[in-house]
Amino acid sequence: MTRTNQPLDPTLTGQHADRLEAKLKARVVGQDEAIGHIVNIYQTYLAGMTQPGRPVGNFLFLGPTGSGKTRLVEATAEALVNDAQAVIKVDCAEFQHSHEIAKLIGSPPGYLGHRETHPMLCQEALNQFQTETCKLSFVLFDEIEKASDALWNLLLGILDKATLTLGDNRRVDFSRTLIFMTSNLGATEMESLLRPRLGFGASPDSRETARTNPQLDGKIARTGLEAARKKFTPEFLNRIDKMVVFRPLGEPELRKILDIELRMVQRRVFESPVNVPFVFSLTAGAKEHLLAQGTDVKYGARHLKRVLERNLVHPLSNLIATEQIRARDMVRVDYDHASGRLVFTKEAEDLPEYAMTQLIGSSFTSQLARMAGSVAVEAGRAAGSRGTRRA
Repeated sequence: MTRTNQPLDPTLTGQHADRLEAKLKARVVGQDEAIGHIVNIYQTYLAGMTQPGRPVGNFLFLGPTGSGKTRLVEATAEALVNDAQAVIKVDCAEFQHSHEIAKLIGSPPGYLGHRETHPMLCQEALNQFQTETCKLSFVLFDEIEKASDALWNLLLGILDKATLTLGDNRRVDFSRTLIFMTSNLGATEMESLLRPRLGFGASPDSRETARTNPQLDGKIARTGLEAARKKFTPEFLNRIDKMVVFRPLGEPELRKILDIELRMVQRRVFESPVNVPFVFSLTAGAKEHLLAQGTDVKYGARHLKRVLERNLVHPLSNLIATEQIRARDMVRVDYDHASGRLVFTKEAEDLPEYAMTQLIGSSFTSQLARMAGSVAVEAGRAAGSRGTRRA
């Protein structure tokens, strides 16, 4: 035995956990505390130190609508199994009556519809998105406060023992599952705390104070936790590993979200089955217009997404449908103060692949390669058809 007396740093995380944290922060803005809890739970899972007989992690996300609760769950699945749709979503508003639990676990033998009812939470559904590198499943109970007591009682066994008995007595194992629950409890009170301080109508100093004030953050967190304690029973809350209160999003966070959403729209352009790949860019004035229209403390990032769809995506769709935009075009989007709306200008045509890469960055390299191949195939088909007509 060799004595080393070497100090250790338990705050460090492994490469896989660091990679997950970087991916989540690139997709979700302003919720670093929630990201940190997910990364810590994932690191515990990778180290094989997860508590036996329980799910990998049980999370309760509290906060106002549009603050990123559901988006963080989808981003976690996307980062770990490369599919944002790999989340089994249970809309608890559909389970306000006890008999509706049959949709989750199936009807027992002898009951009407026994063979026709396919349970949502069966083992096959949990395992279908697992990969060779990540054997995790993701289940989201959205707006858990709207569910009936029957669903809460069902969750007690899942959260504590990681097992669920279906209507036909089959057992479902949740020991390799991350379970997320979201709730808007306390959202109104949180908005009232921040409403005078956030948004384009507030002064820059008040917005900055609201964003960096630890006392205000603490008051928001206490408001959400107190609302949860009033709604849920102690035995339910004791089975939750982490309760995280999501902060309402202010202008700085929405600016970052706008850039993320613009990249998502550009990705939609490249992945569209219509196969009209082009590049677009927004001027500073266009971005300011979208932010001014899309900033709302009450509705968060969802309002910004609606504004983006209405003012950018729909006009671009019209330009594609009328063939005003063609493959390899460069489109500039600006804001016209006289008309009060966005204006679209074609700045270039027939952009080479390297030029498009310089304009939008290397993150779209695979899409550009696929686009170049598909455009070349279409050009070959067109040339072949012309040759056939000449013959």
